[in-house]
Amino acid sequence: MTAVTWIEDGTERRAGWRPENGATPPREIVVIDDDIAADSALRLARAGTGLLWRGDYHNARQLLRALDRRLEKQASRRASRKASRSSNTSNVSRGVETGDLFHANRLARSQRAAVLGRILIELEPDHTIRLRRAPDVREACEHAYGPPADEGAGESMLVSLPEILGVISAFEWHRKGIEVSALAGRIHPAYGVFAPTRDEYIDLVAEAAWPPGVDRPMVFDLGTGTGVLAVLLARRGATEVVATDINPRAVRCAVDNADRLGVADRVRVEEADLWPAAPERADVVVCNPPWIPGRPTSALEQGIYDPKSDMVHRYLGELAQHLTPRGEGWLILSDLAELLGLRTREEFLQRITDAGLTVVGRHETTPRHPRATDDADPLHAARAGERTMLWRLAARGS
Repeated sequence: MTAVTWIEDGTERRAGWRPENGATPPREIVVIDDDIAADSALRLARAGTGLLWRGDYHNARQLLRALDRRLEKQASRRASRKASRSSNTSNVSRGVETGDLFHANRLARSQRAAVLGRILIELEPDHTIRLRRAPDVREACEHAYGPPADEGAGESMLVSLPEILGVISAFEWHRKGIEVSALAGRIHPAYGVFAPTRDEYIDLVAEAAWPPGVDRPMVFDLGTGTGVLAVLLARRGATEVVATDINPRAVRCAVDNADRLGVADRVRVEEADLWPAAPERADVVVCNPPWIPGRPTSALEQGIYDPKSDMVHRYLGELAQHLTPRGEGWLILSDLAELLGLRTREEFLQRITDAGLTVVGRHETTPRHPRATDDADPLHAARAGERTMLWRLAARGS
């Protein structure tokens, strides 16, 4: 853990720095409290200064909201000016600009998060926050970061206020779980593990028939996350499901969910970079990769962004050698990247051909999440036309 220092009441203080998103420590840290004005705090945060909060906890949240509103207004004004300048462009140009809009929107969100992330909270070694009206976050922090240091050992840690709020929210999701209708049960996501809030892809897997001639398949679930598909496939009658994930938190989460939902005897979870360690073949190889080409900025974003579509390409390129003679690969993929101009259908289909695969079926559905109908979303046009697909692939000649 990196150490950071600052001066407080004439004394040099020290704490650990371990942000979830990999952000570098601020070059300077100043102590602030309830007396600071939002505009002053915004100027300091924009300049890269860390703002260590020593006031009332709920006032810190109010400051965060005030800064967020200011940043949102500034972003909206910039977007309006850009829309005005491009209002006379041709339809071809508009198609090209969709991808540019995505990148600009993501950059703006990243910059906004960086500014808000400079409001800092000191977390004591026992995971307490010593601020007026601060909540008890010990259980939530232990869920996210692991057990606290022994009494008298370890050092405090500076954490951004947005991260602490995320830890609290994630712990509530973990405790309550997410109802998954296809399972008639709840999946309990873990902090830093992508939650299955978009259930349309789960329904595609629930409704797809097994490959012809296969009744009780051996299944791989690559990039399992919470384990929701592994549990579903076991419930559907798979003899064994080998689930993999590169994220250790996801591995623990999937094991926990398989146990909660009574299929631990048929679900084996491995920490692996895509493929299981043993050189086995499967009748069904399911993969729900990140849908958007791009670089993730946190463990959670690994479930959304796939640098240069690397996971998709590796899955396609290596699938044939992991299938039984009657086996199929089930690739779950949204076409949002195509609608944003980040990937083409022709390129995707050529990858399938080059890998010695053939498409034996395709099922699709429309998204049901709120952003698909939110016309205030800058990417509304693409989201409104999005389709989620389950591509059924087989080795050519099998």
